[in-house]
Amino acid sequence: MLNLIALDGPSGVGKSTTAKRLADALEWDYMDTGAMYRAVTLAFQRAGITLEDSDKVCRLLSSLDYEQKGTSYYLGDENISEAIRSPEVTKGVSAISADPRVREILVNLQRKLGQRGNWIVDGRDIGTVVFPQAVCKIFLVASPQARAQRRLLELQAKGISTTIGEVLADQERRDHLDSTREESPLRKADDAIELDSSNLGQEEVVAKIIQLFKQKNGGK
Repeated sequence: MLNLIALDGPSGVGKSTTAKRLADALEWDYMDTGAMYRAVTLAFQRAGITLEDSDKVCRLLSSLDYEQKGTSYYLGDENISEAIRSPEVTKGVSAISADPRVREILVNLQRKLGQRGNWIVDGRDIGTVVFPQAVCKIFLVASPQARAQRRLLELQAKGISTTIGEVLADQERRDHLDSTREESPLRKADDAIELDSSNLGQEEVVAKIIQLFKQKNGGK
């Protein structure tokens, strides 16, 4: 067993925020796998590369200089923490993250990082593919309306103008892509615990996960 909590679930369910607060509460490290795929998507978009450009894809992936420092994310020396949350990156990330070449590079990186220390890791295939030996697996869900409302508030806080209808449509599109992709589709691991956060505040979600973790870990 790896001393690692895997937190999976669909887009807009609050995985990243929950994982960060959980890491703070347990004094563990946080690995944002979604940010990794967003960083690659941003790099693709900036370079004007599509998945059909096989040679360019391979060159970009082999030279990728990505790093997470605390809760900030970098390509080279550039802090891309805000850039990877743009609507353009959000629209493109599902297709990029489904590509086997991209997944192989990033999953290997994630596994290498996860071998040492204590980690909270969030994503869509953490408990099923990346870290099936995680000591605790949580599958976080929420109603479509709750997820969309949270995403809308997040975008508005960043000054991005959109509507609840647009957010719902994009959410539905991403859910379909993530759950039907051939490579590591979004699904609940057989031994994961499902937690519905629709009517729970962030602190309640974190407290519930800690309780579930302690139960799985013999009360420790």
